[in-house]
This record gives sequence, structure tokens and C-alpha cells, in this order.
Amino acid sequence: MTRTDATRSDLFRLDGKVALVTGSSRGIGRAIAEQMARAGARVVISSRKLDACDEVRDALKAEGHEAIAIACNVGRREELGNLVARTLEAWGRIDVLVANAAVNPHYGPLAAISEDAWNKILATNVSSTLWLANLVLPGMADGGSGSFILMSSVSALMGTALVGAYAVSKAAEIQLARNLAVEWGRKGVRVNAIVPGVIQTEFARALWDRPEARKKIEELNCLGRLGMPDDVAGAALFLASDASRFITGQTLVVDGGGTIFNPLG
Repeated sequence: MTRTDATRSDLFRLDGKVALVTGSSRGIGRAIAEQMARAGARVVISSRKLDACDEVRDALKAEGHEAIAIACNVGRREELGNLVARTLEAWGRIDVLVANAAVNPHYGPLAAISEDAWNKILATNVSSTLWLANLVLPGMADGGSGSFILMSSVSALMGTALVGAYAVSKAAEIQLARNLAVEWGRKGVRVNAIVPGVIQTEFARALWDRPEARKKIEELNCLGRLGMPDDVAGAALFLASDASRFITGQTLVVDGGGTIFNPLG
């Protein structure tokens, strides 16, 4: 079967593919890894704590899927190298890379941020994503195909007084996706960014945990609810699969319509 002959149901399958998802022991990353495994991929579960990765791996294996667990702090370049090397040692290839791991140690105005917090946000959310791309994309290019998905944030599309440094880092990731798409497209590698709105995860708890804050978020998007991790996982599965084979350098907003909704009518 040629790529153009694929049936509609085959377009969203990842059979035979290897998917590496950073920050996949919980939240959005875990949902992405789970859905990719259920679509036929062999998945690498990775986060800083090995026991948390092992738990997700074991749950997927209990469902009959192939998964391995590798601990990695993406802010440490040597650990990124180990993550990629061990994945290649286990399965010989990486077809899908989801750069989901991120940090945000500062909530509040930029005037109050420490130099250490600023540097940590940029190093972990931007620099590490580039280092990981440089480790993986050449192998994808050698194989003639691959999908690299960067996890940005709706905060990258608007001003914010609460998570300004995080927003800067996530805006940089959107531009990084464009640049990498240009650099690697001729070799069959696609690079795209996903922009989630407020998703009900532990990472975003400070944004939705209070009843009044949650109510405001729900009132300010078209669908009238918070997003759930699987809402983002579906978008990632689309961008990883042949269903998106002619899409690269794009930013897919998954926010329930929050960025386009005018509550005034």
C-alpha cells in the first residue's frame, strides 16, 4: 500500500513507529503516550522520576502495548543524549518526537522574576528542545520521514501578567517549529507546534483550581469547559500520523475557542 492509497482508518495509525514523549509520566504527556501506544506505536515514557515512568509503562504493557521507561531531566544535556541513545539501542529508530516537558517556577510579573528562574525557564523550555531536536532529527532525515511536535501554550499568543517568562519561552517554541520545518522539510521531516489552552492537569493547577478562576476560564471559551489531556493527545496523534502528512511549520491551537471568543457578543 502506498502512502496515497492509505485508507481513512489507516491514516491515524502509528503501527511500526517509535514515539518518544518527554514529560510523559502524567498530564498531557501521559495522555499523548497512551493514545500513541493505542494507535500502534512503541512508546518511550520519560520524565525526571523513573518510578513514575515505570508506572505508566507497566499500565501500557498491561493493555498489550510496547513501552519502555527512561528517566530524563530535559534541562541536562547529557541526560538528553542518554535518552536518545537508549531509545535507539532498544528500538533502532525514532519516528515521532513530542517535546512536552517544561517548567514554570515563577508565577507573577516579570519585574519580580529572579535571574535563576528566568534562565531555568529558557534553558529547559527552549534550549533543551533544540538540543533534543538536533539529536533526533538527523536520524529521521536519514530514514526519509518523521514528525517532531513541540508543545507550546496559549500564553504564547497573548500578553500575561501571571506567566510572562513561561509565555516568552512558549512563543520561542512556535518560532523554533517554523525554523526547523524549513530546515528539515526537504528531507521528509515535519515539525509542528501544539498550543493548548487551559488543560486540567497538575501542571496548570494554579490557573484552574479556584472555583472563581475555573468559572472565568469556562466563560471565556466557545466550548464552555476546561480542556482535558486527551483533547491535546488527539491533536498530537493527528500531527504524528499520516493524516497530517502535508502539514509542517504550523501552530495548532487546542483551546476550546478561547483565543477567538468575544464574550461581549
